[in-house]
This record gives sequence, structure tokens and C-alpha cells, in this order.
Amino acid sequence: MSDEAKNGIDELRVRIDEIDCQVVRLLNERAKLALEIRGLKPQAKMALYDPKREEQIFARLAACNEGPLYGDNLREIYGAILHVMKEL
Repeated sequence: MSDEAKNGIDELRVRIDEIDCQVVRLLNERAKLALEIRGLKPQAKMALYDPKREEQIFARLAACNEGPLYGDNLREIYGAILHVMKEL
């Protein structure tokens, strides 16, 4: 491997690491908001789990997805995120 290629990979990995930290920060922010909503749902006489809302989330994600992730990939990723959020 050339030094130029290795340096390019190293730089890209630094950017990926930065993005990963941003993703973690945003997931924690999302979790806090989800917990706030959970606390308000009994007062609003709403069920804790709303499958229609989940489908709205998936539809919104599909609409804003510009790739290169496929819609099915995004749905799988967010399915895992929503599963974890429900278990908080």
C-alpha cells in the first residue's frame, strides 16, 4: 500500500470516528426526548407503543434518504434503534 493511500485511509477514518461520536450524541439526545414523551403519554391517555408512529418514522426516513444506504438498510438500522428506545 502506498503512503498516499494509507494517509488517505487514515484521514477518512478520523472523519468516520468524528461522525460516530456525533451519531452517539444524537442517539442520546433522541433517547432523552423519547423518555420525555414516554412520561407524557399516560397523561395524554396514549399507549406507550404506537405502531402507526413507527411506520411514520420509517416513511419519513425513506423520504429523506439520499443514499448510498438502501431503504431496507435504513429500516433495519432504525428498527434496531427503535427497539432499544422502547426498552429504555
